[in-house]
Amino acid sequence: MKEISQQIVAVCTSKEKGERKTDVGQAELQEGFGLVGDAHGGDWHRQVSLLAIESIDKMRAAGLDVGPGDFAENLTTQGVNLYTLPIGTRLRVGDSVLLEMTQIGKECHDRCAIYHQAGDCVMPREGVFATVINGGPVKTGDSLEILGPVGKQEGS
Repeated sequence: MKEISQQIVAVCTSKEKGERKTDVGQAELQEGFGLVGDAHGGDWHRQVSLLAIESIDKMRAAGLDVGPGDFAENLTTQGVNLYTLPIGTRLRVGDSVLLEMTQIGKECHDRCAIYHQAGDCVMPREGVFATVINGGPVKTGDSLEILGPVGKQEGS
């Protein structure tokens, strides 16, 4: 059985909040802000949203025609069950980007179109949010490395 690599499979942005994002292939993550050009960027704890393609595949198995960006995530990942990692986990993306997980899941005040189509949505349970510790470019195919929670890295 082939091992699935831990990587970025989509980089998604939107101009407005509350809409599906479009896979732009590459973008810049700005320290203390998030994804440049994305409506959710700013000085807060949910600068970047991440969702695993494996979570999207669960919704596909339920009969929905969905893909990266449809759950308004910025980074679609592969090979990591993000929602099982503790808050404070640091993620290395590519060569220079460092993210720190700040929230797992979210409360949906207004049910999204996905929820109304399927009667369920994975983002509130399996999506995660992070702040940008070190910025830099991010693109489809970039590696994703789990560094562990703050204070738990080797040598610290």
